[in-house]
Amino acid sequence: MIEKLRKLLDEGEGLTIEFKQCKNGLSNSVFETVSSFSNRYGGYLLLGVEDEGKISGVNPKDVSGMKKNFANSLNNPERFAPTLFLSLEEAEIDGQSVLWCYVPPTSQVVMFNGRIYDRAVDGDMDITRNSEMVSQIYMRKKADYSERNVFPYAKEEQFDFKRLMPIVRRLAQSRQDDHPWVKLTDTEIIRSAGLYHEDPVTGKSGYNLAAVLLFGRDELIQSCTANYITDAICRRENLDRYDDRLMVKTNLIDAYDQLVNFIAKHTLDKFFLIDGLSVSVRSKISRELVSNILVHREYTSAFPAKIIIERNRIVTENWNLPKAPGRIDPNNFSPFPKNPILSNFFINIGRADVLGSGVRNLYKFTKIYSGGEPELIDGDVFKTIVPLSLSFHSVNDKLVLNDKLNDKLNDNEDYKRILSFISKNGTISTAQAATTIGRSHSTARRVLLQLVDGNILVPAGANKNKIYRLKGDIQ
Repeated sequence: MIEKLRKLLDEGEGLTIEFKQCKNGLSNSVFETVSSFSNRYGGYLLLGVEDEGKISGVNPKDVSGMKKNFANSLNNPERFAPTLFLSLEEAEIDGQSVLWCYVPPTSQVVMFNGRIYDRAVDGDMDITRNSEMVSQIYMRKKADYSERNVFPYAKEEQFDFKRLMPIVRRLAQSRQDDHPWVKLTDTEIIRSAGLYHEDPVTGKSGYNLAAVLLFGRDELIQSCTANYITDAICRRENLDRYDDRLMVKTNLIDAYDQLVNFIAKHTLDKFFLIDGLSVSVRSKISRELVSNILVHREYTSAFPAKIIIERNRIVTENWNLPKAPGRIDPNNFSPFPKNPILSNFFINIGRADVLGSGVRNLYKFTKIYSGGEPELIDGDVFKTIVPLSLSFHSVNDKLVLNDKLNDKLNDNEDYKRILSFISKNGTISTAQAATTIGRSHSTARRVLLQLVDGNILVPAGANKNKIYRLKGDIQ
């Protein structure tokens, strides 16, 4: 990222780049820029940099407080409407601390302290009293984001607020103990999240498509977007059709749980020690896949979104309005939210991360899980491919495959050699195990049975034809 920041410094301020000195704290002009970037094309905000691009740096003692102030202000409904979920990142350039943030464009007009700002080449403009310029922003956003479509005849009784709102508060509090949604009323949450608004261009007011997708009962969802479906398919044995299938047409909060559970049902879980904690890497991957396919898709298209679990990979597909067609490079890409309202909502309840982090997490955890890298391809159909071929390797010099495996696995070289052989070849026989660990057939058989008893391997065949494979192996 340092290279990217240096390039931004060389380019200088403009329509999508803004520098702020902010040595010891945040000024209101920082938040005005966040509002204007949100209302235009998005942009990069760099703190600790003078107007001409000279790095003056941020006081290291104030970094923590500035980060907290930034996040809290954007998530405060009394300052921002709708609220935003962004964070400042820290980088060291030429020995100086610089704080930076990518502000994505939003599907709604963002107001700061009750004012509307737009972005021009020479800075931020307060256009609150310019009705023509305000209308232009609304029309531009309406054309780009279908999640803003208003359904004025959708009534409160057609939504499942009573059941789902307590779940939303619990999830928000799990993410952040003092999350403001915990104390807000249902109506305040809906307004704060941008799920109900008035369109000054058409004069319509009511719940929008994002609200329908998040809280609508199934009948309302189908009436507002008849093509909405997520088709989850497991295709490992019956390659012509499928082994298992789940067609999800319900609200996105319940849909998330159903799809994550479907992936869990048909893939091998692996727990790795990361930073001293046992982490289910499969859960991390499925979280990114499911949140991405639910949040970053075009819901007006008849193309059904898919999650396909195959023998050696998971593939997701969803209709998309591409901004930069082609493969996504995690080290050099500008994240662009397809549905900012939905994205921000999922971030608030801990089912997605700040824009751009999801891609990096997917690369990180796929590498740990299988030793491979995912492919993300931006096009009319956005496709994600996560390899599931098994590759056993150490993380922090420890290997943990699942919570049922004895701790001795961390230190047992025989286990590691056998599992490494299976990762490359799919199965192992007693003779192959004996050669692999350099021991007698009887000792090799005993080691294999220990792994069977540990719920790691399962035998197949009989007598001389008996082989062993991983339990739940998808190869």
